[in-house]
Amino acid sequence: MASVDHKSPNLLLQSLCCRILGRSEADVAQQFQYAVRVIGSNFAPTVERDEFLVAEKIKKEMVRQRREVDAALFSELHRKLQSQGVIKNRWAVLYLLLSLSEDPRKPQSKVANYAALFAQALPRDAHSTPYYYSRPQSLPLTYPDRAPSSQSAGSIGSSGVGSLSMYGLNGPTPTPQSLLPGQTYQSTGTADTVRHQLGSRFAWALSAALPPSLSTSKGLPNSISRNMSRMRREGELGSSTEVTEATLVRDILYVLQGIDGKCIKMCNSENCYKIDSKLGISKSLRDTASRLAELGWLHNKIRKYTDQRCLDRAFGLVGQSFCASLHQELKEYYRLLSVLHSQIQVEDDQGVNVGLESSLTLRRLLIWTYDPKMRLKTLAALVDHCQGRKGGELASAVHAYTKTGDPYMRSLVQHILSLVSHPILNFLYRWIYDGELEDTYHEFFVASDPTVKADRLWHDKYTLRKSMIPSFITMDKARKVLLIGKSINFLHQVCQDRTPTAKMMMAVTKSAVSPKDAAELFTDLEGAFQEKIDAAYHKTSKYLLDVLNQNYHLLEHIKAVRRYLLLGQGDFVRHLMDLLKPELARSASTLYQHNLTGILETAVRATNAQFDSPEILKRLDVRLLEISAGDTGWDVFSLDYHVDGPIATVFTRECMSHYLRVFNFLWRAKRMEYVLTDIWKGQMCHAKLLKKIPELSGVFHQCHTLASEMVHFVHQMQYYITFEVLECSWDELWNKMQQAQDLDHITAAHEAFLNTIISQCLLDSKSEGKWGTTSPEEEAENKRMHEFQQLIPKMCSQIRVCSHFYQDIVQQFLVLLTKSSDESLRFLNFRLDFNEHYKAKDPRLRASLGGTRGKRSSAM
Repeated sequence: MASVDHKSPNLLLQSLCCRILGRSEADVAQQFQYAVRVIGSNFAPTVERDEFLVAEKIKKEMVRQRREVDAALFSELHRKLQSQGVIKNRWAVLYLLLSLSEDPRKPQSKVANYAALFAQALPRDAHSTPYYYSRPQSLPLTYPDRAPSSQSAGSIGSSGVGSLSMYGLNGPTPTPQSLLPGQTYQSTGTADTVRHQLGSRFAWALSAALPPSLSTSKGLPNSISRNMSRMRREGELGSSTEVTEATLVRDILYVLQGIDGKCIKMCNSENCYKIDSKLGISKSLRDTASRLAELGWLHNKIRKYTDQRCLDRAFGLVGQSFCASLHQELKEYYRLLSVLHSQIQVEDDQGVNVGLESSLTLRRLLIWTYDPKMRLKTLAALVDHCQGRKGGELASAVHAYTKTGDPYMRSLVQHILSLVSHPILNFLYRWIYDGELEDTYHEFFVASDPTVKADRLWHDKYTLRKSMIPSFITMDKARKVLLIGKSINFLHQVCQDRTPTAKMMMAVTKSAVSPKDAAELFTDLEGAFQEKIDAAYHKTSKYLLDVLNQNYHLLEHIKAVRRYLLLGQGDFVRHLMDLLKPELARSASTLYQHNLTGILETAVRATNAQFDSPEILKRLDVRLLEISAGDTGWDVFSLDYHVDGPIATVFTRECMSHYLRVFNFLWRAKRMEYVLTDIWKGQMCHAKLLKKIPELSGVFHQCHTLASEMVHFVHQMQYYITFEVLECSWDELWNKMQQAQDLDHITAAHEAFLNTIISQCLLDSKSEGKWGTTSPEEEAENKRMHEFQQLIPKMCSQIRVCSHFYQDIVQQFLVLLTKSSDESLRFLNFRLDFNEHYKAKDPRLRASLGGTRGKRSSAM
């Protein structure tokens, strides 16, 4: 046979039972089985795991017994025990020593303390709510013969099973001082004493484990006492219409579980539990029973919600977590009901007389269920408030209930919130660390559109569901969360950057999220939670901008567009226009793009543009616009800049169309400058050749005056566009580019730059159609030119008409400038009429120009 292990837990536990009770192994069989059940049970602990507190109580007890030397010796031994670290569960050893030092005249108290010690060795119940393990522990480390403190008496209102462990469910144990004269003190038996020490959690188990001789009451045999109690309880309702309190207690225990009793039933029409009006019940008992029955109604409300939602897959992970948290709270509530039912069973088995001080009454139930009732009310209010909500919206509804002044209710709601928000945090961390979004039931506040292609990934694929943003996450944090995951997916799918996320984040660490982590997270929304999001945001955004600038030369492309499409490269633009002049003078239908492309390459090689990067020059190209009847090459020619890949996220199709509009405007203005220069050259030659014909001197003078006005107008417009529009806007754009923290900042700054140019160049929808010539006016002008060629004698008058016509147009334009809200446009009005020529002709310009000059002079 194998040798018996004398150090096995079972043998050690059996030896401990024999040593405590002073009996043989055969006599302590029942107590040994009970101890095994206690150790293997799932009871929550009732003793504070505070090693320092137990050590201090031992020293105080030694000092009380005037054993100061032993107290000092104990303190030294305890210090050595702490320094060695051999024993891990030192507090249990100290508590065992404290229990062994109690009064030997009361051995029954030792049994209770050892049972509590065994329960303490068990792990904490995984389903305990924060309220139960954060409350002051109800089993004091004091001696049974001491008077109860005021603190223990005040703990009657505690909710949960543990709140009943400080005093028995049968009420306070009578003492010799509380007996009436003539009575003798008689203990209610070992079962009642042990139940008083252990609390309601062990009452049923201890009663079943003790010997039959110790489980009687008032000296009656078990069978007689049990039969008399059951006869009294079961015969009360049938004997008369008067209902006793004991019957109501039994009914209430069923009602608390949502089950109709004999006297108290659910009234569906009024949606509440009601007592039969025909029964003879006093008003006080009826009122107390009605108040207790409210717990059953609250229980049914919560249970109905969980039963309906727990099987609804569309409710999502957040909703299922909410149902699970409600189930945990109901489980704690069921534990209390189990203890109450076991107490009724113990009273029946022991034959406790109904109405005695030790029996279970409605008033005691009302006190013991006060805190559970408050908790169920909170849960029922949560259920009502969360109806029709899911995902982040559900989490926001729960978070709203954390703003309460009651610390216990706040702890309850925070515990529920930590469970409810656990799926949201899993979504969030997978999104900001891996860029993954697995939101089957659309609960997360980041939404994805799988139909969007890669070229529009940054702008259209990922958006915010504002209704699903939890209230504990601000809009700014939600935007950062969106940008983090969007940046990761942009790097992987568009930039083809497969850098591991851990390397990308560098110092940002990724850790598993548990409900405990979530609970700690919500208590420090401005600390840990803020740091996690901000760190991931800064690291990811910085890495993305570095990739765009270093690998794809984003800033260099922005500079290239400024030089070529906005005509910033002066030598290149001038030489290109000189080369294109004979080609673009032809009809637009006779142009070929490859010929124009060759001219473009010639202009690049002949100017400083040749020193640009090949990556930039290969993107520069020629583009022909849609051809209409009568168009020349000047009307359809345009430069183009090809963009693709990641930089197309900044240079979108809308942005490139804006660049095309601005280029056409600047290109035509530049062409007008060239045309006016050629006109001026021709006038100078004609004036010298025809100066001997005095009849044409007046004509040449008017032509020269008109051309000078046009040159002045074009030069001032070009100055305004080049310096006050393009250069100022470009400087602002470049500063924003240098300060940008993410790609959204760059795209927003670029779009603002283009919108400013379009608006100040009078190319937006508000400015178009308000000034310039119309088609009928152009036809009239063409007809006038034809008549000029045919009728030389009428040339002078026709030129005069043209002069008046032009001046009217300029005056109309100046009037529009005076009405503009832009100060730069108003000052352009002043520069165009610097000698007050138009002011003298049009009275509408006098007040406006004078006011503008006064403002500018005062500013200077």
